[in-house]
Amino acid sequence: MNGGQDLGGMQGFGPIGFEADEPWFHAPWERRVFALALAMGFTGAWNLDASRAARESLPPGEYLTSSYYAIWFKALEKQVLRHGLASEEELAAGAALTPPAPVARVLRAEQVAPLFAQGFPSDRPSPHPARFAVGDEVTAKTINPVGHTRLPRYVRGRTGTVERVHGTFVFPDSNAHFAGEAPQWLYTVRFPGVELWGEDADPGLAVSVNAFESYLEPARRAEVRRPEADA
Repeated sequence: MNGGQDLGGMQGFGPIGFEADEPWFHAPWERRVFALALAMGFTGAWNLDASRAARESLPPGEYLTSSYYAIWFKALEKQVLRHGLASEEELAAGAALTPPAPVARVLRAEQVAPLFAQGFPSDRPSPHPARFAVGDEVTAKTINPVGHTRLPRYVRGRTGTVERVHGTFVFPDSNAHFAGEAPQWLYTVRFPGVELWGEDADPGLAVSVNAFESYLEPARRAEVRRPEADA
């Protein structure tokens, strides 16, 4: 979706800070939020893409003024309310006021390490041959969906070159809204900086973006007419 989280190519936000030897968490509450998000995701009430969509659907002003794990926490509140796992009154009280709603699974402490060691792969069997190959020029479609998307605004309508074909994976735009996994081919597309930001961009700059097949089409290049063609 178009929202405050889509900051690629935007100006006015200052430099990105770098903290040497940055810890995983800066405060105990961040560790708790992370654990809560994992435990609730394991219940099966929603999926990874729905979690990301919930975070990105926060109002821009709220999103841009919240810290990383504050965004996670606010999205988690939205999800438990939406799925009937807690009420507004319970969130305000910080405690359950009624018997818990049933969930499909409960994450136990002894399950955490084995689960994360095996990972959560999202690759799926290929439904059809890949439309594009390494070296193909492609144009990112100009789309403005009301729902979830992983295509950044700053590459829409821009032309780049396929530099890697990854295989087929769960399509987040569909999965986030519980409309099925709808696997698609995933590509890495390299966009020259001048294509994205014009002639003022660093000529040595390029940005590589992972893009699903439905985001792309064969390159659209304006036809250049030679003077002799008009003679």
